[in-house]
Parts: sequence; C-alpha cells; structure tokens
Amino acid sequence: MSALLPIHRVEKIWGRYSLPAPFHSESDAKIGEIWFDPPEALSGLLVKYLFTSEKLSVQVHPGDSQAPSGSTGKEECWYILDAEPGAKLAIGLKHALSREQLRCAALDGSIEDHLIWHQTRPGDFFYLPAGTIHAIGPGISLIEVQQNADITYRLYDYGRPRELHLDNALRVAKRQSYVSRRRDKCPKNGERTLIDGQSIRLVRIDGPPTEAAAARFPGHLLLIPIEGEYSVRGETVSAGACALVDDIAVISCIFGKALIAQPC
Repeated sequence: MSALLPIHRVEKIWGRYSLPAPFHSESDAKIGEIWFDPPEALSGLLVKYLFTSEKLSVQVHPGDSQAPSGSTGKEECWYILDAEPGAKLAIGLKHALSREQLRCAALDGSIEDHLIWHQTRPGDFFYLPAGTIHAIGPGISLIEVQQNADITYRLYDYGRPRELHLDNALRVAKRQSYVSRRRDKCPKNGERTLIDGQSIRLVRIDGPPTEAAAARFPGHLLLIPIEGEYSVRGETVSAGACALVDDIAVISCIFGKALIAQPC
C-alpha cells in the first residue's frame, strides 16, 4: 500500500489561479488550499498547503476544553515556503485588550491596527496555540500542520459577506500580546526542532533523519518534503506530497529537506 496520502484541492476566495512549483496548476478556480487525507494511524493531524492572493479573515480557533462536544480544539503552526516582497502575517495582539475593546475593534475594523503584523520570508516558522488571533496576508505560500479540527471563528472579514462568529471568537480568544518566542527563523541548513507543543511535534530535517530525531519520533509520523526527494520503503516522496511513515528508520534521502510531524 502506498505511503502517499490522497490530495484534495480546495477553492477559496483568497486563493490563486496559478500555483507555484511543484504544483504548476492553471485553472478557472482559485485554489487556496491543498490538503491531505489524515491517515487512520494519525487521524488527529491535518497537513495543508496554503496559497494566498488576498487577506484571510481575522480569526481564532478554540482549544480542546473550549471546542464543541466530540471535537478537539485547533492548535496549528506555519512553515513559510515563499513570500512576495512585503508579505505579512498577523499573529496575536500588540497590547492586551479587554473583551469589550476587542469586540469594538472587530466591529469597526480597527482590529487590524491592534494585530502584530510579521514580515515573512522562506524558512520562517510560526506556532499558534489555540486561542491566538491571526490572519494571513496576500502573496504567501506555506505549509500548515494542525490538529484535525474544522473550527474557525471569524472576528473580521474586510467587509466580505461571509458569516462572522463574534461571540464565540470573544469567548475563546487570548487577549494578551503574542509571545515572540513562538516565532522561529530557521537557518538554511541543518536539523531544527520547530515545536514540541501541547498537540504537535514538528522537526525540519536536512537530508535523512538524525539519530536524535529518530529517538524523538517513535512510531507513526508524517513526512512532508520541502525540497528534493525522500524514499519510504523504496517509494519516492517529493516536495508537494505527504506520506505516512510507520518507522522513521525506513526514511532515506540523498538530498532534500522535509518536515516530520507527529501528535504529542
């Protein structure tokens, strides 16, 4: 059975008609996400590619204890693949706001001014604990690794006619300022631990996994190549794909960089 996970292309109003390599897609639809079916062995993790041409809504996700019955919360993280000059992400607040201040800012649109906008470049990494207010600007391609939960509460959507979820968003949002240590600027080369969070463990490897990585990733994991090619039991896994691996020891690589992910 193939280790490669099935791919889905998802239309979004903020997506792109033309996708970058390795996808090379031209279509009449604006594709904003490419995501991979979570395997049964790791059903709690979801991996996506995001491609933006417009701002995404200002939004927030609940934590496990705040999620509706039968669902988990949504912790997530972003690895930046490409960013146009001046492209930015908004993550967290500059200063703490009261619940009423945040409500007013969402209603009048000034919430954009309260957010911390981070200029991005390839190799940047951001960890977003559940409850972190965030938005993604145009001109960015990234890999998102998240808890497998489809719960998004929109605070503000730039006047677009989509539903907002202000009461729920205010209930779960962290209103204090964003902790800068949750951002990482990865060096071009070398292995790097990106996050060992409440729900997600993520490491960027350079070439084959090291012994240190192998010790931290027992059992099933997801392999997400960023560049080059990897092999899993002889099956090629290239950039733009995601594979389920039952044992890190079966991953081989001559040249490449990849993310390896596992639930905590």
